[in-house]
Amino acid sequence: MLRYLVTAFFARMADEGTAVAVVMLAVHRTGSAAHGAFVLTAWTAPHVFAAPLTGALAARARRPRLFYAGALAGFALAISALATGIGRIPLPLVLAVAAAGGCCGPIVSGGLSSLITRLAPAGPQRDRAYAWDAVIYNAAAVAGPGTAGLVASTLSPATAMLVLSTAAACACVLTPLLPLHAEGPQTATARLGRDLADGVRTVWRERELRAITAATCLTFTGIGALTTTSVLLAMSLGNASAGGLLMTVFAVGALTGTLGITRLRRTVPPQRLAVIGLLATGICLAAAALVPAVPVAAACFAAAGAGDGLVLTATLRIRADHSPPQRRTQVFTIGAGLKISAAAIGSALGGLSTASTAHWYLTGIAALQAAGAVLYAVVRRDADRNSSTLRQDSPADPIGQDASPKAAAPAAPR
Repeated sequence: MLRYLVTAFFARMADEGTAVAVVMLAVHRTGSAAHGAFVLTAWTAPHVFAAPLTGALAARARRPRLFYAGALAGFALAISALATGIGRIPLPLVLAVAAAGGCCGPIVSGGLSSLITRLAPAGPQRDRAYAWDAVIYNAAAVAGPGTAGLVASTLSPATAMLVLSTAAACACVLTPLLPLHAEGPQTATARLGRDLADGVRTVWRERELRAITAATCLTFTGIGALTTTSVLLAMSLGNASAGGLLMTVFAVGALTGTLGITRLRRTVPPQRLAVIGLLATGICLAAAALVPAVPVAAACFAAAGAGDGLVLTATLRIRADHSPPQRRTQVFTIGAGLKISAAAIGSALGGLSTASTAHWYLTGIAALQAAGAVLYAVVRRDADRNSSTLRQDSPADPIGQDASPKAAAPAAPR
């Protein structure tokens, strides 16, 4: 697990940092933040389309270590190419490179997490492994942008991109060293098209997967707008430079929340953890929208981040527990791709906010977190009710039928 966590940290640090560094590099070379925004869109947009395909290919791979290493190598090369090409080659070519690198993104975000079932046995040990994986997600969310900003300010944005590319290359080198165990029959002989359809159907038909996917997509529409809203909130509170601070403490809070889960001796059911985390995030962000000063808002953001960390831990465990082995990689990549796409939509909506409306936007983001908790509970309850109805109506189920000895007696052998 230690080898896995180091590998995942390097890969995700590169992913998180690149989202910041490409904008900084574009501004440095072209003087236009819009140039960087276009590149960032090309980097994130392929996630939702590439997620089912990359998940299916990963599940079918006869040598999964080499497949993951190849995807991470492509990820690293794309970052290096962007470091060289942004502002120097035509924008369409830069966008094509960014899109190609973005196609490897689902492997970094969700695909790596699916490997934990091949590294840790089922039970408390695997639950703790997913808690540590959530810690790595949040540690990378702090370290990636922090590294990009530090290196860019002391050296140059291009150097920051190359440092992030090196981190992805380190993950590529470490991946073949992971001691992966075989996990049931794979679908190498099935048609790829059927694999793609089965992956999507698995997410939709399994009630726990459908519930957590619907809830997190709804909530991430709000989380995607949080960065822009936090900057505008800080402006409305009289300290425009504190916008970055609010998002930093949110990430640190998420890291603290996931670390806290790893220290619990008793495992909390992931379903309960998801609801608690969503409600806590919503309540704390709603409080941040009401406070009159940046320090108090920062405290609220840190508490909200802790709740978001709980949601991530619960999401990883639910995906692992309720997806069939041959579809697990697809479930992880599809879930991650949908969340990132929802966050991109939220980011676009956040661009409509202003300093005067930031408090209302933050209240709306908080409401989406609470709505996500309600949606999760409703989808799970409706699925339970439908399952119960099907059991009662089933001819093979004696409930609701004639339960007399004659009706219950087995048929005579022929």
